[in-house]
Amino acid sequence: MSDLRPLLTLYFLATFLQAGTYGLTFLLPPLFESFGANEKDVGTVLASTTASTLIVVLSLGHITERLGRVNTIVLASVLIAASLALFGQATQYGPMLFVAGLLLGAGWGLFYVLTPVVLAEITSKDDRVRAFTLLSVFIMAGFGLSPVLGAYLSKSQFGIASTFTLTAGLCLISGVIFMKLRKPIASLSISSVDNDHSGLDWTGIKVVIQSRALRPIVMVGIGASVFAAVTNFQTVYASEHGLDYAQYFLAYTITVIICRVLFAEFVGGHAPYGVIAILLAVMVISVVCFLFFTDSQILYILGAVLFGIGYGVSYPIVKAMAANDANPAYMSQTLQLFGLSYFIGVFGFPFVAGWIITTTGIATLLTVAAVLSVIESVLAARRYQQDSQDSRLTH
Repeated sequence: MSDLRPLLTLYFLATFLQAGTYGLTFLLPPLFESFGANEKDVGTVLASTTASTLIVVLSLGHITERLGRVNTIVLASVLIAASLALFGQATQYGPMLFVAGLLLGAGWGLFYVLTPVVLAEITSKDDRVRAFTLLSVFIMAGFGLSPVLGAYLSKSQFGIASTFTLTAGLCLISGVIFMKLRKPIASLSISSVDNDHSGLDWTGIKVVIQSRALRPIVMVGIGASVFAAVTNFQTVYASEHGLDYAQYFLAYTITVIICRVLFAEFVGGHAPYGVIAILLAVMVISVVCFLFFTDSQILYILGAVLFGIGYGVSYPIVKAMAANDANPAYMSQTLQLFGLSYFIGVFGFPFVAGWIITTTGIATLLTVAAVLSVIESVLAARRYQQDSQDSRLTH
């Protein structure tokens, strides 16, 4: 892997510059508030983001066949930059925001799905755990630190909209870096990732639904919804209770990065669903902290740390379980459905969350998030019990 260090350094830098995009969706509530829109409007725009994300992910095979994977990532950089520029220039709730949402969904869907695929092409099997850990760290650092930058700029003379404009410029720089890496990546590719099954069909969907992988697919959608409820509207929560949301994002990001580095090769041991159930119980506790301990900055940071441990560590294990539970012949379709479930949660649930906030308040949303967390933890615990029973019967 040392021979790839210069290439991977630029690859991870480009990924980091572009990853801040997702973090900016957490700043949409204060941006929309600046021109008189509310949380319900944020959710509606993000619903359009969900639609375009689903379309491009389902069409991914056709897109990459025509353009190539790295060229498609370059295209994603341009789409995202255009989206953020539109958000940064918006002065009222209207069509411009929906166009921005559509561009964001298309760009982020392409970027998020393809960056690990390209990384897999240029790394050996023995190096992939380390490479994928570094990729997740740089992505987490990007989208975790961009809200912190936004908090700083919003308190300065530049305003929160400047964060979107600045990040648009960073995305274009990212696109240039990816463009420069096309030839090195092509020459250093040491493995091929099958493109034949890049698209989904009804036969594949049916097989996946009937497999054991359905449970982690459902679980990731629920977990992503909890993440969206807690994180996408964290600025609203912090403003309502006089807290500093920058400290939440900083604490959450640092926690997830540390945990993912420490547990890079850990996928649940001999009882993965038992581990997942415990981690999700920690996530329940974190949501309860946000719900009941509303006046303490220290407990606010503690809630962020617990959420980083509960959600941040459980997510890669749930993803590993989806792969392990998949029918080997339908691995690609399984992981695509896993990704679709995730995107529906992170981009689709804010539509519901925005409506809840505007009608009944942030406390109700956190209550819903706590219930969803409990449901996901129970699903993991039940699977753990089933696996334990099956293990006893076979021994």
